Amino acid sequence: MCGLNLGFIVIMIGLVVETEIGESMRFELESGKTKCIAEDIKANAMTVGKYSIVNPSEGQPFPDSHKLVVRVSSSKGNNYHLGDQVDSGTFGFLATESGDYTTCFWANKHKPPVKMTIDFEWKSGVAAKDWSKIAKKGQVEAMEIELKKLYDTVASIHEEMFYLREREEEMQELNKETNSKMATFSFFSLLLCLSVAGLQIWHLKSFFERKKLL
Repeated sequence: MCGLNLGFIVIMIGLVVETEIGESMRFELESGKTKCIAEDIKANAMTVGKYSIVNPSEGQPFPDSHKLVVRVSSSKGNNYHLGDQVDSGTFGFLATESGDYTTCFWANKHKPPVKMTIDFEWKSGVAAKDWSKIAKKGQVEAMEIELKKLYDTVASIHEEMFYLREREEEMQELNKETNSKMATFSFFSLLLCLSVAGLQIWHLKSFFERKKLL
């Protein structure tokens, strides 16, 4: 029994580590171009991010061409972060609505065009928590930290299940409405076809009667 419990804890700890990875990437952006990255975040979830341009000349000041405009916004157009003419920055907020949140990077125009390399890290939910600070503040042991992570992960999965259930109910309702509309449309289409067919038969019959063919 102890072996099973230990195996379960190891699996869950692995799940926590996997959850903490989040979105971490490096990409290139040419001057005058735009790149947007979207993340699906549910309401009341914490999200944090940080970005920075890789200095092409380490130890030297950034060239004037290496500046960005960075904006984080929701699918409804609400802005949560704006960095204007920056080479690095961070953001963090509590999502007030479910849906896709987009981070867009605009590079200044420059002649001749130059390419800059950008490091970007985006975490949400359990992965957005700084567990090192929690451990330092509470002076708790490693196993207690793992248990706290497990609890938050299970709570996050629980919330995600409710969120998916709500989305499923919305989709079912949409399917019902669509099926109802399609049934009504099919009925009227069939009625129209029958009416046109009847009109054609009547027209042909009248034509043949006038020609005394019937």
